[in-house]
Amino acid sequence: MSKLARSIIAIALTVIIWLIPVPAGLKPQAWHLFAIFVGTIAAFILQPYPMGTISFIAIVVSCLTNTLKIGEALSGFGNSTTWLIVSAFLFARGFIKTGLGRRIAFVIMQHFGDSSLKLSYSITLANLILGPVIPSNTARNCGVFFPIVNSLCDVCDSHPGPTARKLGAFLMSAVFHTDLIVSAMFLTSMAANPLMNELAQKTIGVSLSWTGWAVAACVPGVISLILDPILVYHLVPPEMKNTPEGPALATKELNAMGPMSKEEKYMTCIFIIALVCWILGTQIKVFGGTTVALMGIALMLVTGVLDFKDITEAKDGWNALIWMGTIIGLAGLLNKVGFIPWFSKLAGASLQGMNWMVAVFLAGMIYILSHYFFASMSAHVSAMYAAFAAIAASVGTPPFLAAFIVAISANLCGCLTHYSTGPAPVFFGAGYVSQGEWWRNGFIVCMFNVVIWFGIGSIWWKVLGLW
Repeated sequence: MSKLARSIIAIALTVIIWLIPVPAGLKPQAWHLFAIFVGTIAAFILQPYPMGTISFIAIVVSCLTNTLKIGEALSGFGNSTTWLIVSAFLFARGFIKTGLGRRIAFVIMQHFGDSSLKLSYSITLANLILGPVIPSNTARNCGVFFPIVNSLCDVCDSHPGPTARKLGAFLMSAVFHTDLIVSAMFLTSMAANPLMNELAQKTIGVSLSWTGWAVAACVPGVISLILDPILVYHLVPPEMKNTPEGPALATKELNAMGPMSKEEKYMTCIFIIALVCWILGTQIKVFGGTTVALMGIALMLVTGVLDFKDITEAKDGWNALIWMGTIIGLAGLLNKVGFIPWFSKLAGASLQGMNWMVAVFLAGMIYILSHYFFASMSAHVSAMYAAFAAIAASVGTPPFLAAFIVAISANLCGCLTHYSTGPAPVFFGAGYVSQGEWWRNGFIVCMFNVVIWFGIGSIWWKVLGLW
């Protein structure tokens, strides 16, 4: 399909939605912003132009049509998650430039490098260990694991383009998807999880305690962590499957690298400082995830680990800033102008009078699929969690399950798109997986996890006496 044809489809979709009479209960601004948002997402999918170009066009159209003021259209660029994403690319640059990422990658290969599947499981295990203590999946996945995965791909000579399938496409996908399962397993493993606990207490009078959450999530969570890498292994099969020579090669390369350089030691210290601050983030509120990441970048500049030229040359990071900032801004304003509350009310009305098991399943599914309209799991939670938890409880669902199932849905949906949660644009932006494949695989993995959590999980919850 030509560039012109793809452009026409995206424009036509926007115009058609725009011209449909505004539904009752909505202001014209909300409906028109929805039309622009849908057209932007369609253009992202069809890609008549690079995503940065499409983002600029979306901002201009929203202002020229008087749907938004220029300050509103640019609001996403001041979002902390946007800058945490940029910081993740810069952290990765520090790991690569100093050679620390290469060293860590070889250490992992030394112990688990005889197969690509073992590599993914070793990182998943590390993620599971850090999950309860780093309360942000973006900080954990982007700040800790992305640089390591990026280095593993590099040392295995897998890069975006012809060699992407050698290892990178599989490993990037597997690590990203399993992180969302870790996010769903603990109250403290995703930034919005504690918010959902607070909202559940206020709306339906039930508390999602740390222990209660972890016990309810442990069985479906462990099953997903075991099976998801295997599913991704078949969706994005790596060419480098078994590498019995991997550990010996890693040992040889580590010996050739010799002792750690001064820059590696600086990078190690900066990484440890950032890790400790992320862990303490739940207790010391001043240590926000983005603040810590920017502090790490500043320390890298001061110590000479990076120079400012390295910052300006981080093209992937600044590209992510442009398109992710645009989407975060548009998605946040959809809630502000009333579209999301209207959609939540409409969905809730359709579930009244159903059997509670059917209703809570549908509530979870509607919540999951509505995430196509969001560029942040936290923003999605803020906009819709309380309404959907209340809807689930109102049809007779046991209160804990009503709150918990919607909370799980709020995590599982993070894999649907390349903008759905903080780590998505980072792992997608690495360039190993095409956008179409990312969306396809994200939907398949999401539905696979829905079967595990809503199916096997419900049996476990029956054993626990939750229903």
